[in-house]
Amino acid sequence: MGLNERRKMKELQDVTFPERVKEIEEICGKAIPYEVAWDTLADDAEALKFIDNLSCHRLNMALRVICLDQMGKEAVRDGLKLVKLKNVVTPGEMRMQFANGVLEMDCAYAMGTGGMFADGDIRKVLENGL
Repeated sequence: MGLNERRKMKELQDVTFPERVKEIEEICGKAIPYEVAWDTLADDAEALKFIDNLSCHRLNMALRVICLDQMGKEAVRDGLKLVKLKNVVTPGEMRMQFANGVLEMDCAYAMGTGGMFADGDIRKVLENGL
């Protein structure tokens, strides 16, 4: 892992992800943490560049729709406990599941929008599990 990758990873850990957790708290009333498989991102500068937009931003967009009313906010607060993110190499390896309060998204971040789940898909997975 080069210097630029280390810098970007530190920025994500110290600034970006804490800000996204605060946004989730503003949306639903509860801070929901992220658990990132950093080892899957360590040598992938492109993936590090896109992880925020392709997962965090999309999740927050999905949560805004779910949390339009009090019932949705309560469902998210009660049902979503953790968000796990993992980088995979190809879109064929991508998967998303929501079980036991944990939303897991394995995305091919270096592929840009070709390696992400749309916010509508994230919303459906969450709604089906809440």
